[in-house]
Amino acid sequence: MANTNSNTPAPVTKSDTAPVKYDDLSELATMLGLRFQSTLGECQPPRELILGDFNRLLGSWGKQFKVVPLGITEEELIVATSDPLNIEALDSIQHCYGKPLQIIVAPEQEVMRAINSVRTSLMSDRSQSLEPSQKAQESEDMSGSLKIDVTDAEDDDAPIIRYVNALIFRAANERASDIHVEPYEDKLKVRFRIDGVLNDVDEEDKSYQAAILSRIKVMASLDIAEKRLPQDGRIGIKIAGKDVDIRVSTVPTRFGERIVMRLLDKANVMIDIASLGLSADYDAIVKKLIVKSHGIVLVTGPTGSGKTTTLYACLSAINSPDKNILTVEDPVEYELPGIGQMQVNPKINFTFASGLRSILRQDPDVIMVGEIRDLETAEIAVQASLTGHLVFSTLHTNDAPGAIARLNDMGVEPFLIASSLLGVVAQRLLRTLCPHCKTPTEVTDLQCKELGVDPKTLKSRKIYTISATGCKECQYTGYKGRTGIHELLLIDDTVRGEIMKRSDSSRIRQACKDMASLRLDGAKKILAGITSIEEVVRVTQEDALDF
Repeated sequence: MANTNSNTPAPVTKSDTAPVKYDDLSELATMLGLRFQSTLGECQPPRELILGDFNRLLGSWGKQFKVVPLGITEEELIVATSDPLNIEALDSIQHCYGKPLQIIVAPEQEVMRAINSVRTSLMSDRSQSLEPSQKAQESEDMSGSLKIDVTDAEDDDAPIIRYVNALIFRAANERASDIHVEPYEDKLKVRFRIDGVLNDVDEEDKSYQAAILSRIKVMASLDIAEKRLPQDGRIGIKIAGKDVDIRVSTVPTRFGERIVMRLLDKANVMIDIASLGLSADYDAIVKKLIVKSHGIVLVTGPTGSGKTTTLYACLSAINSPDKNILTVEDPVEYELPGIGQMQVNPKINFTFASGLRSILRQDPDVIMVGEIRDLETAEIAVQASLTGHLVFSTLHTNDAPGAIARLNDMGVEPFLIASSLLGVVAQRLLRTLCPHCKTPTEVTDLQCKELGVDPKTLKSRKIYTISATGCKECQYTGYKGRTGIHELLLIDDTVRGEIMKRSDSSRIRQACKDMASLRLDGAKKILAGITSIEEVVRVTQEDALDF
């Protein structure tokens, strides 16, 4: 076996000794005379080492043998492995490259991370985006949806398959929530939504459009011949060992079908109330609301504002063996252990209303309805809350008081709203400043006025904004990650009086003088150095406060 302390490592030889398991890899490395590294850092082997016939070492071979190439010299090949006793595998690699091995021992998770890191770099390489490459490993799950692993490689395959795989791989690596594939008269444009903001990432020749769109539709089990009607599908995918669900939506446009793919990383769902970004006051109130025995708690906001994530966090907080919790959603975005989740299916007339009606026969303690869209669903939710059930749901309104007006517009009687509704949480998601490059800034009187904050409050504190150039950590945007801002409307006697009068949302807001607006909650995030003034102003309404 090769020894990293020697200038001329000995060739790897087969051993008749049975493999021995060691709990301490560093101890094993010492016994074998090899170097141990707890971390491999940023792995960037020479391109000639990982392209061509050798790319198997980053796919099936690398993952099977738990080995990753680090470098190559005239005398030797440098590799890292978590299984230095696999002499046969190392001997095969040495024979393939025709050089003795210099072996570094590292933890398995480090070796796998290094393999995925190198593959990410390769698949994101724009210059090779439409060259033959790795083949996606495909199978079908029990629901008939295509299951794909874009990180396992065999040999070459169609250039379009490589391109689509690379696109998804890059989106996941850059924390994109959506991939937009948009056809125009003379080009095909690709954009990623990262931290809620769309960014141009690629443009392809129009001649590739049909093949790229067809490949995505095949992956999502959609009808590739149907180009006149919108379609919805799903892709189950494994990226760098992580399960990711992709919701696919197509709509016909003048220059071809436009496709949006929403990436849902099951490993990154926030199921902790503390991670939602609630202020200390709101956090305490919400925790009191979600342990009530009956009533309705609503979360409002536009599409993509994190409403479902907030409800998941609430359900996870109260989930216990003594509670029967059931949900009806469209779609089921994340699986919650210990909770019964149903997905609506309009094709068979399984709607929110019919699903909610069925749930009530299952003796539930807590119910979550993905969205209240019509009077029938609203009335069943109200009746459920009045008969001893705690109901969570969402509404598409701009603020918390608007939820009451929306229920009135649907036709729900005011006395039913007043007696069943416990509280309404309105929220938005805003980008957080990159902690590595944020810089101090001066505050203007106009900015304070836009936020509705006393200038002395902000000017007396250290405020941050984005760096002019950004940094590698935030992909040179100045922002990294998102957090929530909220306003909370509690239904007290004053609000109930306004509800019974059928007051509009502005009257209800005036009656709740202690309710902090979304902008004021955003101002707290600014004072805490979490986000910038520009970001708070961008995501909140211009008429959030009357100046």
